[in-house]
Amino acid sequence: MSPTGNFFRVARPAFRARQFFFRPKQSSARFQSTAAGSEAASESWAKRMWNSPVGLKTVHFWAPVMKWALVLAGVSDFARPAEKLSVTQNAALTSTGLIWTRWCLIIKPKNYLLAAVNFFLGVVGVVQLTRIGLWHQSQKALAAKPEEVKEVIKS
Repeated sequence: MSPTGNFFRVARPAFRARQFFFRPKQSSARFQSTAAGSEAASESWAKRMWNSPVGLKTVHFWAPVMKWALVLAGVSDFARPAEKLSVTQNAALTSTGLIWTRWCLIIKPKNYLLAAVNFFLGVVGVVQLTRIGLWHQSQKALAAKPEEVKEVIKS
């Protein structure tokens, strides 16, 4: 038998036991997280929220809570006439909302609460910009047909 054949014959049990290659690494952190997971399951929701990396005592919680005020202000502007809305303000809110929605899904820890508020901020901005654009188009149409409009207004 060749020397390589002897090597494989002798080494076969070791490879079958996976002692040399592809051996899964077991760390003590793995076992600690399992124990901590069972301990976390017995904690109350309030305690888990308090100790969470995105919990009540962090900026990851309070920033989205405060940012909902911007969303509510934008929603309340739905009642305002489109001619009184600011294009630059709503463009800034839209771009901020869309950019930060993406960023919130990239950062660690992922902040889904902040992503949600930024998404809705972007949606509100898009709705307002659409209203402003439609109003500007209607004003251009009115300026192009002044005689027909005067007849409609008189009747």
